[in-house]
Amino acid sequence: MHSDQTEVRSHRPKHTAERIQSLLGKLMLVAVAVLAVGMIYGIVTTGSATPSWMH
Repeated sequence: MHSDQTEVRSHRPKHTAERIQSLLGKLMLVAVAVLAVGMIYGIVTTGSATPSWMH
């Protein structure tokens, strides 16, 4: 055995569960960003943070 020789392994394809898990994290970030933008837009356009049905 020689320690200077390295074995190159091919990159194994990701399993479906791993793909869904990484996609789910990204989708959650996008959802939070969209909700935050919508909330800020609602506050700016109405002038108050209280929904109309709570007045």
